[in-house]
Amino acid sequence: MNAIVTVVGKDKVGIIAAVCALLAENNVNILDISQTILQGSFTMVMAVDVEKARVPVGDLRTLLEELGKKMEISIRIQREEIFDAMHRI
Repeated sequence: MNAIVTVVGKDKVGIIAAVCALLAENNVNILDISQTILQGSFTMVMAVDVEKARVPVGDLRTLLEELGKKMEISIRIQREEIFDAMHRI
């Protein structure tokens, strides 16, 4: 079961560490990370495996949104069925 975590906001110290720590605490495996910083704007896309997550994806979504509010950035997670199918091939 794979998902995509998207982080968007102003470039701030500690964004990657905070998101990775939250995912690690919830036993979410990070498969791939891509990040872009352009004129002070930060975008990060993470492919993650939520199969063995300690909490359901809905609860993980809430935790990520709360972290985003604290850091004044936008964080969302969405399931990627197409990604799942391609990963199995």
